[in-house]
Amino acid sequence: MSPKNTICLWYDGAALEAAEFYAKTFPNSTVGKTYRAPGDYPSGEEGQILTVDFTVLGIPCLGLNGGPAFPHTEAFSFQVATDDQAETDRYWNAILEGGGTESACGWCKDKWGLNWQITPRALMQAIAHPDPAAAKRAFAAMMEMTKIDIAAIEAAVRG
Repeated sequence: MSPKNTICLWYDGAALEAAEFYAKTFPNSTVGKTYRAPGDYPSGEEGQILTVDFTVLGIPCLGLNGGPAFPHTEAFSFQVATDDQAETDRYWNAILEGGGTESACGWCKDKWGLNWQITPRALMQAIAHPDPAAAKRAFAAMMEMTKIDIAAIEAAVRG
Protein backbone atom coordinates (compact mmCIF):
# COMPACT_ATOMS: atom_id res chain seq x y z
CA MET A 1 0.00 0.00 0.00
CA SER A 2 1.38 3.40 -0.92
CA PRO A 3 1.72 6.08 1.76
CA LYS A 4 -0.98 8.74 2.07
CA ASN A 5 1.57 11.52 1.49
CA THR A 6 4.70 11.25 -0.64
CA ILE A 7 7.22 13.91 -1.64
CA CYS A 8 7.61 13.96 -5.42
CA LEU A 9 11.06 15.05 -6.56
CA TRP A 10 11.66 15.91 -10.22
CA TYR A 11 14.86 14.67 -11.89
CA ASP A 12 16.30 14.98 -15.35
CA GLY A 13 16.57 11.24 -15.97
CA ALA A 14 18.57 10.39 -12.82
CA ALA A 15 15.88 9.48 -10.27
CA LEU A 16 17.20 5.94 -9.74
CA GLU A 17 20.82 7.09 -9.40
CA ALA A 18 19.77 9.75 -6.86
CA ALA A 19 17.62 7.30 -4.89
CA GLU A 20 20.50 4.81 -4.73
CA PHE A 21 22.85 7.54 -3.49
CA TYR A 22 20.41 8.62 -0.76
CA ALA A 23 19.87 5.00 0.33
CA LYS A 24 23.63 4.48 0.57
CA THR A 25 24.23 7.76 2.40
CA PHE A 26 21.43 8.05 4.96
CA PRO A 27 20.08 5.51 7.47
CA ASN A 28 16.45 4.41 7.19
CA SER A 29 16.62 5.09 3.46
CA THR A 30 15.74 2.56 0.78
CA VAL A 31 15.06 2.21 -2.90
CA GLY A 32 11.73 0.62 -3.74
CA LYS A 33 10.02 -0.12 -7.02
CA THR A 34 10.82 1.46 -10.34
CA TYR A 35 8.12 2.03 -12.91
CA ARG A 36 8.79 2.18 -16.61
CA ALA A 37 6.91 4.45 -18.96
CA PRO A 38 4.14 2.56 -20.79
CA GLY A 39 4.53 4.96 -23.74
CA ASP A 40 6.62 7.86 -24.97
CA TYR A 41 6.39 11.08 -22.99
CA PRO A 42 7.82 14.60 -23.46
CA SER A 43 11.25 13.86 -21.96
CA GLY A 44 11.50 10.12 -22.49
CA GLU A 45 10.53 7.01 -24.34
CA GLU A 46 8.48 3.95 -23.69
CA GLY A 47 10.33 1.52 -21.41
CA GLN A 48 12.55 4.10 -19.71
CA ILE A 49 12.35 4.49 -15.95
CA LEU A 50 9.63 7.03 -15.30
CA THR A 51 9.41 6.93 -11.49
CA VAL A 52 11.25 5.43 -8.53
CA ASP A 53 9.79 4.85 -5.07
CA PHE A 54 12.32 5.53 -2.31
CA THR A 55 12.63 6.73 1.25
CA VAL A 56 15.08 9.23 2.71
CA LEU A 57 15.50 9.02 6.48
CA GLY A 58 12.09 7.34 6.65
CA ILE A 59 10.34 9.95 4.46
CA PRO A 60 8.53 8.44 1.46
CA CYS A 61 9.55 9.97 -1.85
CA LEU A 62 8.84 9.47 -5.52
CA GLY A 63 11.56 10.32 -8.01
CA LEU A 64 10.05 11.44 -11.32
CA ASN A 65 12.24 11.50 -14.41
CA GLY A 66 10.46 14.52 -15.84
CA GLY A 67 13.30 16.06 -17.80
CA PRO A 68 15.11 19.40 -17.52
CA ALA A 69 12.06 21.69 -17.36
CA PHE A 70 11.90 22.05 -13.56
CA PRO A 71 15.23 22.06 -11.71
CA HIS A 72 15.40 21.91 -7.91
CA THR A 73 15.65 25.20 -6.00
CA GLU A 74 16.36 26.24 -2.43
CA ALA A 75 12.59 26.54 -1.97
CA PHE A 76 12.67 22.84 -1.03
CA SER A 77 15.34 21.14 1.04
CA PHE A 78 15.80 18.20 3.33
CA GLN A 79 16.90 19.31 6.78
CA VAL A 80 18.93 16.58 8.45
CA ALA A 81 19.44 16.91 12.21
CA THR A 82 22.83 15.58 13.28
CA ASP A 83 23.95 14.57 16.75
CA ASP A 84 27.66 15.40 16.58
CA GLN A 85 30.43 16.75 14.36
CA ALA A 86 31.31 13.32 12.98
CA GLU A 87 27.76 12.79 11.71
CA THR A 88 27.63 16.34 10.37
CA ASP A 89 30.91 15.82 8.52
CA ARG A 90 29.88 12.40 7.18
CA TYR A 91 26.67 13.66 5.54
CA TRP A 92 28.18 16.92 4.34
CA ASN A 93 31.18 15.17 2.80
CA ALA A 94 29.06 12.47 1.16
CA ILE A 95 26.93 15.06 -0.59
CA LEU A 96 29.95 17.07 -1.73
CA GLU A 97 32.00 14.02 -2.76
CA GLY A 98 29.01 12.79 -4.76
CA GLY A 99 29.36 15.86 -6.98
CA GLY A 100 27.55 18.42 -4.85
CA THR A 101 28.36 21.99 -3.90
CA GLU A 102 28.49 23.75 -0.57
CA SER A 103 26.52 26.82 0.31
CA ALA A 104 26.15 28.89 3.48
CA CYS A 105 24.90 28.15 7.00
CA GLY A 106 24.89 24.36 6.73
CA TRP A 107 23.27 24.18 3.30
CA CYS A 108 24.66 22.12 0.45
CA LYS A 109 23.37 20.85 -2.86
CA ASP A 110 23.75 17.34 -4.24
CA LYS A 111 24.82 16.72 -7.84
CA TRP A 112 21.18 16.60 -8.96
CA GLY A 113 20.54 20.05 -7.51
CA LEU A 114 18.53 18.92 -4.47
CA ASN A 115 19.22 21.09 -1.43
CA TRP A 116 20.16 19.75 1.98
CA GLN A 117 20.51 21.45 5.35
CA ILE A 118 22.95 19.48 7.48
CA THR A 119 21.96 20.91 10.85
CA PRO A 120 23.54 19.87 14.13
CA ARG A 121 21.07 19.74 17.01
CA ALA A 122 23.64 21.78 18.95
CA LEU A 123 23.14 24.64 16.49
CA MET A 124 19.37 24.64 16.93
CA GLN A 125 19.78 24.61 20.71
CA ALA A 126 22.32 27.44 20.53
CA ILE A 127 20.19 29.80 18.43
CA ALA A 128 17.24 29.11 20.76
CA HIS A 129 19.39 29.71 23.86
CA PRO A 130 17.47 31.38 26.72
CA ASP A 131 20.17 34.06 26.91
CA PRO A 132 19.46 36.32 23.91
CA ALA A 133 23.08 37.47 23.75
CA ALA A 134 24.35 33.88 23.57
CA ALA A 135 21.77 33.04 20.89
CA LYS A 136 22.83 36.11 18.90
CA ARG A 137 26.52 35.15 19.10
CA ALA A 138 25.73 31.60 17.94
CA PHE A 139 23.61 32.93 15.09
CA ALA A 140 26.35 35.34 14.02
CA ALA A 141 28.90 32.50 14.08
CA MET A 142 26.61 30.32 11.94
CA MET A 143 26.19 33.12 9.39
CA GLU A 144 29.96 32.97 8.71
CA MET A 145 30.02 29.19 8.11
CA THR A 146 29.45 26.86 5.21
CA LYS A 147 29.49 23.48 7.02
CA ILE A 148 28.50 23.96 10.65
CA ASP A 149 31.35 23.69 13.16
CA ILE A 150 29.78 22.61 16.45
CA ALA A 151 32.82 23.56 18.55
CA ALA A 152 32.76 27.10 17.11
CA ILE A 153 29.03 27.38 17.80
CA GLU A 154 29.53 26.23 21.39
CA ALA A 155 32.41 28.69 21.81
CA ALA A 156 30.18 31.50 20.52
CA VAL A 157 27.51 30.60 23.05
CA ARG A 158 30.09 30.79 25.85
CA GLY A 159 31.22 34.18 24.56
